[in-house]
Amino acid sequence: MAALDGSQVLLNVGTEDELECRGYHANGFKTFLFFLLVFLFGGGPLGIILGLLVFRWRPDWKLRATKSRCPLYRADAVLLKDIYDQWWTEAVDVLYIPLDDCTLHVPDWLVPYTYASPHFDLDQKNPAVNTKHYGSLNQVSEVVDCSGLEEEEEGEETTRLTLGSDNKRQCVRFFDHQHTRYVWNSSNSCFTKLRGLDDATPCSYFYQVTGMSRDEQSTKRALHGENTIHVEVKSYFRLLIEEVLNPFYVFQIFSVIMWMFNDYYVYASAIVVISVISLSIELYEIRKQAETLRDMVALEAEVTVWRGDNVYEDIPGQELVPGDVITIPPYGTMMSCDAVLIMGNCIVNESMLTGESVPVTKTPLPNPPQPEDQDPPLYMSDEHKRHTLFCGTHVIQTRYYGGEKVKAVVIRTGFSTAKGELVRSILFPKPMGFTFYKDAMRFLALLAILAVIGFAYSIYMMISFKASVKDIILRALDIVTVIVPPALPAAMTVGSVYAQRRLKKQGIFCISPPRINVSGKTKLVCFDKTGTLTEDGLDLWGVVPLDTKAHKFLSVVPRATDLPRGPLLAAMATCHSLTLIEGKMTGDPLDLKMFEATDWHLEEPGAESTRFDILAPTVVRPTTADTFIEGASNQPPYEIGILHQFPFSSSLQRMSVITRTLGNRHMDVYLKGAPEMVASLCIRETVPADFHDTLMRYTLQGFRVIAFAWKMLDTNIKFHHLHRIQRDQVETDLTFLGLMVMQNALKPETSPIIHQLRQANIRSVMITGDNMLTAVSVARNCGMVLSKDTVILVNANPPDEGKPAYITWTYSEHPAENNQQQEEVPNSKDKVETAESAWKWDSSADMSEPLVGYDMSYQAMQKTEPEGRYHFAVSGKSFAVIRNHFPDLIPKMCVRGTVFARMSPNQKAQLVESLQDVGYCVAMCGDGANDCGALKTAHAGISLSEAEASVASPFTSKIPNIECVPTVIREGRAALVTSFGSFKYMALYSMVQFVSVITLYSINSNLVDIQYLYIDLAITTTVALFMGWQEAYPNLVPQRPLGSLMAPVNLFSVMSQVLLMIAVQAGTYLYLKQQPWFVPLKPNPKSDNILCFETTVVFSVSSYLYIILAAAFSKGKPYRRPLYTNYVFVVSLAVLLGFSTLLLLHPFKPLAKFIQLKVDIPFHFRLILLGIICVYCIIVFILEDVVVSSQALRKFFRLRKKMPKNKYKLLEKEIAESPNWPPVGETTYAVENKYQDLTRS
Repeated sequence: MAALDGSQVLLNVGTEDELECRGYHANGFKTFLFFLLVFLFGGGPLGIILGLLVFRWRPDWKLRATKSRCPLYRADAVLLKDIYDQWWTEAVDVLYIPLDDCTLHVPDWLVPYTYASPHFDLDQKNPAVNTKHYGSLNQVSEVVDCSGLEEEEEGEETTRLTLGSDNKRQCVRFFDHQHTRYVWNSSNSCFTKLRGLDDATPCSYFYQVTGMSRDEQSTKRALHGENTIHVEVKSYFRLLIEEVLNPFYVFQIFSVIMWMFNDYYVYASAIVVISVISLSIELYEIRKQAETLRDMVALEAEVTVWRGDNVYEDIPGQELVPGDVITIPPYGTMMSCDAVLIMGNCIVNESMLTGESVPVTKTPLPNPPQPEDQDPPLYMSDEHKRHTLFCGTHVIQTRYYGGEKVKAVVIRTGFSTAKGELVRSILFPKPMGFTFYKDAMRFLALLAILAVIGFAYSIYMMISFKASVKDIILRALDIVTVIVPPALPAAMTVGSVYAQRRLKKQGIFCISPPRINVSGKTKLVCFDKTGTLTEDGLDLWGVVPLDTKAHKFLSVVPRATDLPRGPLLAAMATCHSLTLIEGKMTGDPLDLKMFEATDWHLEEPGAESTRFDILAPTVVRPTTADTFIEGASNQPPYEIGILHQFPFSSSLQRMSVITRTLGNRHMDVYLKGAPEMVASLCIRETVPADFHDTLMRYTLQGFRVIAFAWKMLDTNIKFHHLHRIQRDQVETDLTFLGLMVMQNALKPETSPIIHQLRQANIRSVMITGDNMLTAVSVARNCGMVLSKDTVILVNANPPDEGKPAYITWTYSEHPAENNQQQEEVPNSKDKVETAESAWKWDSSADMSEPLVGYDMSYQAMQKTEPEGRYHFAVSGKSFAVIRNHFPDLIPKMCVRGTVFARMSPNQKAQLVESLQDVGYCVAMCGDGANDCGALKTAHAGISLSEAEASVASPFTSKIPNIECVPTVIREGRAALVTSFGSFKYMALYSMVQFVSVITLYSINSNLVDIQYLYIDLAITTTVALFMGWQEAYPNLVPQRPLGSLMAPVNLFSVMSQVLLMIAVQAGTYLYLKQQPWFVPLKPNPKSDNILCFETTVVFSVSSYLYIILAAAFSKGKPYRRPLYTNYVFVVSLAVLLGFSTLLLLHPFKPLAKFIQLKVDIPFHFRLILLGIICVYCIIVFILEDVVVSSQALRKFFRLRKKMPKNKYKLLEKEIAESPNWPPVGETTYAVENKYQDLTRS
């Protein structure tokens, strides 16, 4: 919270949900005065109705017009403004909660918000709340006498307690915004988001919870609300009222009324019928989508809550509140809340939230002893997600010890849960900031100005013809319905609607259609590596054991079964999160491959097994005949029980287990993870001297390398200590064991797609959690980094012992064979062969040595940039240091960074945001939970998942490789061009009709009802309906489509077509008046003045203009297939052209009479008109297909630009003009938030 003044504060500062909050209270006099003025000057009751409509569209105007600003503590309504400059209004409500009659203490349910028990300082004059707060909420509600709330003076805003006999109640002031509740906090004088126990709650608190009584639960539920994610499905009647009252349909109702008064009964009736059909379909789709979302998130299940002691009760899941302790049934359940696991293990499928189909193991939250001189460790959602059960995920099964139940403490309910937040993001999507929609509104404003001009002209002309007041008003208002087409909003969305259907046919599902248009502007694509660029499955290439005496690596062992029995083999057999589900082993693919390579057996014993002094640990044993420790059958079998697990963490880059071998008194710790991380946790003497060289040999070839470590625990540590032991206590002073080398081949589709994107001038960036050199190798093999390009490792280090943060810049080594093997080839087929050849391993080679030779020393540092382009490779650690100490370098890292390794999930999202900040339209493609943040942050997030649709990202692809990326971009480009074409057509359609009507108004005439019907329905509706059927062009081209309607090229296209259209209409009209047989219309005030030469010519010529413009704005290459491939559209145009030609050249009398056309026009004149139209058609297509599409025109307008609009282009130019940057071979130091380059000594 950041205070601005007494009536205005900032909420959720620094987040996407940041809100500017202003207080207002009722002002009866202001309300009365406003409506009185509207009544007097707005036309009486009609003005009131219009005023209420405007207030419905703009509630913030209503708040300002009828209420007065006031301090927030007195407000009965708030005005909210988000970071996208959107305004919202919410009413402030009051909730009354009774206090304890005897003690006057705040109820116990406030404990989740105040870790120490709150109490009141009972000073009779001004009793105040004295309590130490924990957690992110930090909220204690205002306690007042609710029987007679009096308005407090501004200087007396304190927490009060009135001692009465029956009126002691707690008064909570709050408002709800987008399913999030904000509660008044008197100590901070602001509203604060209501939270559960999610962040900054001491971990030890969860183990102190003793259950909650029904009364406490009920009282607390009054504040938090029911534990439901309720997606409202409105009735058809309510939807109808809401839709009819939106500006589009209000304008359409107004238009129909005008047409009725002008005697256009047939046309008005047809529009009403079409609108009813369109509205019915729209209402059905809206309700269907709401029902689908409701059914997807709905969850009704009974849960068992612990009431304390040995009391358990089954209650509906909707009654849960933060602080409840629930039990998880042995055979699983669907989670209806977010809860922290405090006892037992759970196997959970989180695919609904993350798109990751591999089940994960959840373990109890660590509860280490709290040192007296330190603050208690706090629960953090991101850090402890491996100990958190999330709402909407499926607990497949549980494992418990002894007679204890598997228990979890509820931390979030309803829309506050992780699932609820994702549903909120669907219900209230953030604006994309796409200029197309902003420009469309600006263009509508220009049309509105033109309508005002036409309105004034109509009044002038009608007065000059001495028309009645009624006719003047009707004609003037009719021109407004002409210039602003009612079908414009629908025409703008037709491209994305059809593209969404085409994507669905190709196995790509989109839950946010506006993102399709945005994806068409994609300039950069970020890829995860494992499972996205490379295969999901890993194959064990070999194990590199350690010679403990010589402290060097031994030769590679190709098969794990050939390893001698010892800690390394035991580590491979136990250090995993595998589990049995219905008899089938499931878990992380790497763990599966590793365990299968050992040829050991895994079992999860039942409750009758007590060989390990505890119940139901996971047990692993060899499957060979030699299963005994000493080889004798009278000895205990060689079995290892996995007693405790510290799950894999992306941020920690490791996992570990605590085990006990049957027959041993001590327990063992086995750890596996990133080699650099594992080595840092080991005793230095146990890490081999050739560790870095060996690791580099394998990572440079694209292998995935995992390291193992081990240590023996003290015999004094018993099983009951494990739940309280801290991870840092066991993951230290380890003994290094060796390396496991996994082969992770590129997917066959990866290299061709990367090459295709490169050819289309779309950058590819890798964001992975894997090793840096492995990532660089994969980047080279897939074509992100070409053989002639250079990779510069950017290694940033934080400040240390008075030394400032610094960056070292070094060239990355790469295999010499790459220079010979990898060349940029002209077609994708050759590229595939090149990539595949790099991944064919010689099985007969000596596996103790690398497959190719390397010069392990650093290359000579060159001051000049080598041949080709250079790329930065940045680790997650370095990225964090640069963000904190070298923020000015982040934009340059974004422009030249290609490989980002060892990136945590949060850092992936931060990088995507940074790329967006420099002007890139970013797509992100990933396959797992670690990518969720980046997928949602990107303009176009594409999740590779088997699910039909996931709330994890806007796009979900069933195609298990990156082929979906160019498909989405192609469809996005086609949808964007279609939207532009539809918009330009609707704008020109309005202008053609405007010019036609203004021309006829000048002679006191107009088009007849049936003529309007033919133009608006037969031509325009058909065109708008089928224009979007044109499919995407199969190839991506380097030039992206324009993203702004106000771009000079688009404005040139529209303005040139408008001028050409006016020239044709004005020219044919003037040519008509010069004919010797022409008889001008003599306006008759008592007649409609329709059947005349002028009307016939204007109608006949304009009919062609609509059809020709539709074809011209439907051009194919390079973003859509050729026009002739849209068969329905072409046939429709042909039919319309044929019918219009019939009306022009030879309208037989019944038809002419029906459409009210003059038949006594000479045939040669009709042929001349047809010739003019043919010439017009040729010029139109030359303008659109040659001039507007030419690079020369774009270059001309580009020359007039002073500088590039996108920041990344300016950065590229700046980098190109700096030959001495980056300072390879030098060190960059941070100095007072700036940096300097110093030669490294």
